[in-house]
Amino acid sequence: MEQSRQSIKAVCLRLLARREHSQKELLTKLKQRGLDTEHAKTVIDELAQESWQSDDRFAESFARQRILKGYGPVRIDYELQQKGVLAPDLDKLLDDMAMTWLDVIEQVYRHKYPQSTPITWTDWSRRQRFLQQRGFSADLIKQLSQHLKIKIER
Repeated sequence: MEQSRQSIKAVCLRLLARREHSQKELLTKLKQRGLDTEHAKTVIDELAQESWQSDDRFAESFARQRILKGYGPVRIDYELQQKGVLAPDLDKLLDDMAMTWLDVIEQVYRHKYPQSTPITWTDWSRRQRFLQQRGFSADLIKQLSQHLKIKIER
């Protein structure tokens, strides 16, 4: 039994050495390797108490990566829920990065659509859907259109 716990701990530490993982992710990976679930839960709890594993640290790291890749708050919250973690204060994280959600959505929009010529309603609808799929709210998309003064031809 002790040898099983030691092997589970060794696997967890190897995984955590590469990147942060949520408790749910670690448990899933240990299950995939065929290791005992009850022992795994115990070991993961011990690692969390010893600060080797932290869901808060994982959430912050994950959110920061997703923001830098151009994803919005809705999508980030959803992805973190899927990983078994509550999202950190994303607005505070953006403050630390010296950004706002408007900056993020503007970067995503300008990267995908560099031209600033007038567009049709159909084009604007497509662009809105793209931004919504990236996880930006309708309110934020409206702010972007006002900020960029997007001209829509009728």
